[in-house]
Amino acid sequence: MRSSNPVFSRRGFSRDNGYAGFNTAPQAGGAAVGTQGNPYAQPQGNPYATNPYAQQGLQQGAPPQTPVTTGRMTMDDVVLRTGTTLGILIVTAALAWALLPVDDANIGRSYGIGIGAAVIGMVLALVQSFKRTATPALIVSYAAFEGVFLGVISSIVDNRIASGAAMQAVIGTLAVFAAVLVAYKAGWIRVNRRFYGFVMAAALGFMLLMVVNLLFAVFGGGDGLGFRSGGLGILFGIIGVLLGACFLALDFKQVEDGIAYGAPREEAWLAAFGLTLTLVWIYMEFLRLVAILNSSD
Repeated sequence: MRSSNPVFSRRGFSRDNGYAGFNTAPQAGGAAVGTQGNPYAQPQGNPYATNPYAQQGLQQGAPPQTPVTTGRMTMDDVVLRTGTTLGILIVTAALAWALLPVDDANIGRSYGIGIGAAVIGMVLALVQSFKRTATPALIVSYAAFEGVFLGVISSIVDNRIASGAAMQAVIGTLAVFAAVLVAYKAGWIRVNRRFYGFVMAAALGFMLLMVVNLLFAVFGGGDGLGFRSGGLGILFGIIGVLLGACFLALDFKQVEDGIAYGAPREEAWLAAFGLTLTLVWIYMEFLRLVAILNSSD
C-alpha cells in the first residue's frame, strides 16, 4: 500500500497496485467476482493470490475469517500503528520545541538541526516508499526526525511570527481530518478512478509550481514568483489544504479497500505511514497560512 502524498506515492490500492477482487472467476454475467464497484479492481485478480491468508475461503466468495486466524489487516491495526507513528512524531516535536531555543542567539543552530532532521526524514520516507514491504523501523525513524523538524519550525513561527500559530495549525489539521472522515463515511466524497486521476494531476501541477518558485527564490532572491507570500501565498496555501483533504480521502479509501480485500497485517504500517505524511502536509500548509496572514497584517 502506498501513501497518496504525491511526493512519496509508489504502491497502493490503486488501479495499478490494488488489492482488488479475491475471486476473479467470471460470474454468469461475465463479470469477475470482487471487481464490481471497486474502482481499483485488477482484471488479473488478487495480488495476494499466493498468500494463504488471501486464499482461505475467499476464492469461493466466503466471508473473511477473523484476523486472529488469518493475519489480515484490521481497522484496529491501522489505528494502533497510526497512533504509534503520530505519538512518536508529537513527542519528538515537543522535545525539539523545548530543547532547541529559537531566540536570537540560538535560532541559527536550532534551524540548522531542524533542516537536517527534515532532510533525514525525507530520505527515510523515500526509502520506505520505494520498498515493496513495510519496514516499521524506517517509518518510526521518519516520524521521529520529522517531529524534530516540525517542533523547530513550529517554534520559530509561533515565537517570532505569529503567537499561537502552532495551536491554530493543529486545530485546523484536526478539523480537516474530522470533516473529510465524516464526508467520506457519509458518501459525500466518492473516491474512484476519476477522483484519483484529478487529485494526482492537481498535486503534480502544485508540486511543479512550488519547485519553480523555489528555484526562482534560490537563484533570483526574494520570494521567487510569490507563490508562498502575500495574496498568492494565501491562495496556494488554501489549495494545499484542499489537496491534503483529497489525499486523506484517498488514504481512507486505501485503508478501507485493504481491510475489505484482505491485505496482510503488516500493511497497517504503510497505512499509518501514508496517513502521517498527509497530516504533516496539511499541518505545514496551515502553519504557512497562519504565518502569511500574520506577516501581512
